[in-house]
Amino acid sequence: MFGHSYGGDSVPLSAALIVNARTGGILYSNNIDAKTQPASIAKMMTLLIAFQQLKQKIIRLDSMIKISANAASQAPCRLGLKCGDSISVHDAILAMVTKSANDVSVALAEHLAGGSLPRFVDMMNTEAKRLRMTSTRFLNPSGWKDPQQLTTARDIAKLSRALLVEYPSYYRFFSTKSFAFKKHIYKNHNTLLGAKDGIVVDGIKTGFINASGYNTAVSAKKGRDRLIAVFFGGKSARQRDQAVALLLKAGFEKLSARRKAILIAKCTPKSSATHNLLQAHGKLMAAKTTKDHATDRRRFFEDIARRKNILQSKSASTKIHAKAIISDQHDVKSQRISEK
Repeated sequence: MFGHSYGGDSVPLSAALIVNARTGGILYSNNIDAKTQPASIAKMMTLLIAFQQLKQKIIRLDSMIKISANAASQAPCRLGLKCGDSISVHDAILAMVTKSANDVSVALAEHLAGGSLPRFVDMMNTEAKRLRMTSTRFLNPSGWKDPQQLTTARDIAKLSRALLVEYPSYYRFFSTKSFAFKKHIYKNHNTLLGAKDGIVVDGIKTGFINASGYNTAVSAKKGRDRLIAVFFGGKSARQRDQAVALLLKAGFEKLSARRKAILIAKCTPKSSATHNLLQAHGKLMAAKTTKDHATDRRRFFEDIARRKNILQSKSASTKIHAKAIISDQHDVKSQRISEK
């Protein structure tokens, strides 16, 4: 079983969330407002700002980024670029998506903010405010450990959805499985990418830091449905991926069951008795004056209710009500999806 909080200060908090990418409705949640460090998932905001400037034609994919001394000195993971080296925006994006390179993240951030890293951090937090990521505070573009750099599963789901909805033409970068650069091939840390059991995972970003464990934000589609999953606090990459796979499977099953139930409710025919009564009421109201309408309307609906009770008492079948089925579409905290 997953989705609990681990005890102790040295053990990462566990949080999980599944949302409908189309509506934003929550299908499963656990600890989604508990704050934790984002690790490399923070690079999603760095990439969102890059996509924003690409869309506005401030930069181009073939624009060249010069590596500063600060960027070259970043701790692993990194591409290993030296001060004075250059990399294109296109390759920088792929290096961040696959290798999760910290040196490239800082270099791209400096490039996007005119050479000022503090200015770029301000840009990150401005975007977080726009997206109503109310529990998030960014302090660097790479997600490098900092106890004051915090986010929540709910906020990362908002960021994931923004990348999908606002930048669909650039979102495709997140599905890159490997990246070749200077005779080296770097594989994507997101090993869930691809199709399995009809579920296609096509993004978006993983992360790891001791303070928050193995984390991921994943987007997947099945048929016409798309889900976003966010998971924090994995004990290992494998355990994290197994948990997310189970969440996605249960989430798509829930969406499918909900759609079938709503369809049944919409297609349930009205009884002939009710139909005849509606016709009779229409004729009666046409013949009445305005003064009599209020009294007749009250009596009519009282008669409808009485007949409905009689019909229901005689019927052995139970009708499905769509309202009851979809009552959990919005945020229900600590809702559980049973694992079967």
